[in-house]
Amino acid sequence: MMSGPPALAAQAARVRSGNDLLAALDPEQRAAAGAPLGPVCILAGAGTGKTRTITHRVAHMVAQGGVGPGQILAVTFTARAAGELRGRLRAMGVDGVQARTFHSAALKQLLYFWPSVAGVALPKVEKSKIPYVVRAAARLHLRPDRAELRDLTSEVEWAKTTLVTPADYARMAAASGRETAAPPETVARLYAAYEEVKRDAGVIDMEDLLLLTAAMIEEHSWVAAEVRARYRHFVVDEYQDVNDLQQRVLDAWLGERDSLCVVGDPHQTIYSFTGASPEHLLGFPRRFPDAAVVRLIRDYRSTPQVVGLANTLMRAAPAARLVAARPDGPAPVWLECDSEPAEAAAVASRIRRLLDQGVPASEIAVLYRTNAQSEAYEAAIGGAGIAYLLRGGEKFFERTEVVAAMRLLRAAVRSADTDRPEGLTAAVADILAALGWRADQPTVGSGAEREQWENLAALHRLAGDLAARSPEADLEAFVAELGDRATHEHQPTVQGVTLSTLHTAKGLEWDAVFLVGLTEGTLPLVHARTAEQIAEERRLLYVGVTRARRHLVLSWALSRAEGGRRSRRPSRFLDDLRPMRRESAAGVRHGGRGEGTRPVAGAEETGPGRSRSRSAVRCRTCGRSLTGVHARVGRCEGCPGDVDAALFERLRVWRSARAKEQGAPAFVVFTDATLQAIAESRPGTVAELVRLPGIGQAKLDRYGEEVLALVAGRTPPVGSPPVVESLGSDTPPDAS
Repeated sequence: MMSGPPALAAQAARVRSGNDLLAALDPEQRAAAGAPLGPVCILAGAGTGKTRTITHRVAHMVAQGGVGPGQILAVTFTARAAGELRGRLRAMGVDGVQARTFHSAALKQLLYFWPSVAGVALPKVEKSKIPYVVRAAARLHLRPDRAELRDLTSEVEWAKTTLVTPADYARMAAASGRETAAPPETVARLYAAYEEVKRDAGVIDMEDLLLLTAAMIEEHSWVAAEVRARYRHFVVDEYQDVNDLQQRVLDAWLGERDSLCVVGDPHQTIYSFTGASPEHLLGFPRRFPDAAVVRLIRDYRSTPQVVGLANTLMRAAPAARLVAARPDGPAPVWLECDSEPAEAAAVASRIRRLLDQGVPASEIAVLYRTNAQSEAYEAAIGGAGIAYLLRGGEKFFERTEVVAAMRLLRAAVRSADTDRPEGLTAAVADILAALGWRADQPTVGSGAEREQWENLAALHRLAGDLAARSPEADLEAFVAELGDRATHEHQPTVQGVTLSTLHTAKGLEWDAVFLVGLTEGTLPLVHARTAEQIAEERRLLYVGVTRARRHLVLSWALSRAEGGRRSRRPSRFLDDLRPMRRESAAGVRHGGRGEGTRPVAGAEETGPGRSRSRSAVRCRTCGRSLTGVHARVGRCEGCPGDVDAALFERLRVWRSARAKEQGAPAFVVFTDATLQAIAESRPGTVAELVRLPGIGQAKLDRYGEEVLALVAGRTPPVGSPPVVESLGSDTPPDAS
């Protein structure tokens, strides 16, 4: 490989040979990509083209900044993202940039330097902590069950990513509000025992990989000098998810330099339970006062309908609101169902409808909060004869049929068989036929059989893609490409509806997204109690919403089982989002919805067989049409209100007394926003009271009579009985 100025000039000339690198970018992307070398912070909202921006920045650095590609280290959080970054840069004529995950980059450096630093080979790296946590627990005579073992392992991982030692664990866990499966002192002892078990076994874990890399650079100046001479410029993607340990490694790589470009979205911080913190992103301008800070706001992924819902969900300030760049699409659909089976059936029916309209199965996803929710959708979608993929399960290149196919393909390369069809795709089809695969998709068979067919079909499509790019490619080239994909976990697109948790869906996108199980206790989880935990659950829903390009369906079930008590409430996060329920919703069942499913006003157009939505609520100040929480208050957010100050103060005093009786924070009774809404609207009846935000059935039962008495100027009744007045079908059952 060439080095020095002639090589850099040749590389820059190749990059410049295409169109102007910055001409095709929007103004904000151009500002970020063309910013001078030095600290750059890119606040990239969902769908705003962050990968496009950072690849153009890297290419611009090479073409205009005289930077050698080998001097740039781009750090991502997944091997897939790193592979995509490398592929895009190669297509732009930029070869040699190192794009790796934190762990991959650290491992490469440790393997090179560790024998010289320690005098021995690097210990074996164990990806799973669980076997060693089990041994540590046995040393302490603990017998955690499966769930407890998972939680304890997560605690050890959190401690290591936040640089907390066993001696400091109990104190730091208390300060961070950690809820643990065992007393903090016990977890601290387990953590210490875990470290001992690892040392005895001569292994290290994934966090040790980063810790040893940072310590090696910090403590050995010759290592630091060599690493920093190689890597002089850094790009870090998804910077909102960086934890303290990763930041320490990054600081070691940087030294006293400041050529660092970070990209992230604080609205997508959803891994704080693992130690990730958006403070590294939000505090970047304080650390680097001269940093260029650019906010990307043009959403090229989603329709205005999806973008508008996302903005409302996050209550985004004007400067942080996304602006949709795509044409209009259908309105989001809201489905309220009697039971979880009814919800799953309704989702399967709508998926079938999308497939019939020509939406590919690979462009449809069903997203849920927890893995346990997948079973109902696996049954309903598989039962409808629709292929699906369970994301987060077995990796593509580790699946039995794919391993077998790879073995046959490698054997074919080694053989001298000249009797195969000509052309790469025909040859691959001939080899896959040995596994029973045919080009025609099966119309019958189990879900597992259809999934196996789809996995082999994905290999055949990859062969077709390679043949289209390189007509001269043969089986040997194809096997080499598959090996590279397997190494970097660059999985092909498989034709099947994706089933995934919201966490696993981050970084992906589909034409149609179903967000299911949106009830209190599930999203937000019942374990989310603090304000920050609730805020993270809201961000998780935001991630789900912004995965959708065009079609978005949000659904919930009022009971778990068919015929069960309909006691569940929709997620509080839907309060500002969904339209008012239809007055005649009860009992309405339309073809394709599934039994026990009621549409919500605004979900679809009205027409034959559909109920009409209630007339629009208008702001009593300016007359503008209102939806969501503003419709229930009766006023636009920006219009002046008429709050009864004396009533507001009476409500605050009453709330304080009630909170003290319950031994709970005041906001648990009612938030200030709810008290303000009461003091402004001055409800005189149960129906008027329950229309206000933050007042659901549970709070109505507990506090309704007292609040109405306070509004009327009466002394609240002591021990007032629950309010049992029917809410009426036009009143949304808000979460309490």
